[in-house]
Amino acid sequence: MTLILALDTAGPVVSVALHDGARTVGSASGSGAMAHGELLAPAIANALAQAGAAMADVTDVAVGVGPGPFTGLRVGIVTALTLGSTLGIATHGVCSLDVLAAEVGFDGAFLAATDARRKEVYWALYDRSNRIEGPAVDRPGDLAGLHRGVPVFGRGAAMYADVLDAQSGPLDPAAAVLASGVAAGTFQELPLEPLYLRRPDVSEPTTPKRA
Repeated sequence: MTLILALDTAGPVVSVALHDGARTVGSASGSGAMAHGELLAPAIANALAQAGAAMADVTDVAVGVGPGPFTGLRVGIVTALTLGSTLGIATHGVCSLDVLAAEVGFDGAFLAATDARRKEVYWALYDRSNRIEGPAVDRPGDLAGLHRGVPVFGRGAAMYADVLDAQSGPLDPAAAVLASGVAAGTFQELPLEPLYLRRPDVSEPTTPKRA
């Protein structure tokens, strides 16, 4: 029996889902831009309880690998790597913007954009659900100039609707969409390495502090 545990922590919403190869059997989420570590474990437990399953029943783990801010993104990826290693199960990495785009369902060219902080957005260009450019990070005004008049979906679009051609639709990547796409084999899979696209917000000091 297949049981895919999917999770995405690339944005402010922690999203978790379980998929049995045919349908989503459990899902949970939590919101908190700086609380991914506190939210993820309870969300996983909640989704497992909904499915009447235990962690030992999980056969695959899928994770959105970004792009996203350093602190939240690493929580999901490290969790997926740890589960894959300890349980001896298959792991699947997917671009989080691809997950967002898969839920949009727009017939034609569009942009998926998420919040990159620092008054920037992470973005990729799609034709239907096929990524044809990106992922990249830019200021909203620069993105509008690069792809003038192209409709934009996602939290990044909603935040900068005064600059971008924002459309109503999903704001963040959903783990249920990630899980179903992995089950169907429709996503381009990536290594479980974070797509930061720039220097992390948090880094270790380069020189030791004096006592």
